[in-house]
Amino acid sequence: EKDIPVVNFLMHEIHCRRNIEVCCFCSESVPKSQMKNHIESEHVQVTCKCQMQMEKSLLKDHEASACPLRPALCQYCNIQLAFSKLQDHEIYCGARTETCGGCGRHILVKDLAEHPLVCG
Repeated sequence: EKDIPVVNFLMHEIHCRRNIEVCCFCSESVPKSQMKNHIESEHVQVTCKCQMQMEKSLLKDHEASACPLRPALCQYCNIQLAFSKLQDHEIYCGARTETCGGCGRHILVKDLAEHPLVCG
């Protein structure tokens, strides 16, 4: 699948047919001697801690950006919890109140960032 000078093409094609195989899963060119290892390291099915099954090569991206059990930080208290529980936690956590040091009023935690603009 690469451009080869015409003078080398026949030898290159013979070499490729003898030594290179195309992966049936991803169509990547892989040396025949490494095909078994390629399939086991890239295409074997694994189960994430969230019970979703996928190819091993996709697991890292899934765990980082799509897994409902990936770690996430609450924007209000910085506690780490599962992403799937974050929304409920932040609704609860943001509804807590803290006393403003400037005006002495009780302010919702979710409104603390904007409060200095209206505190006076």
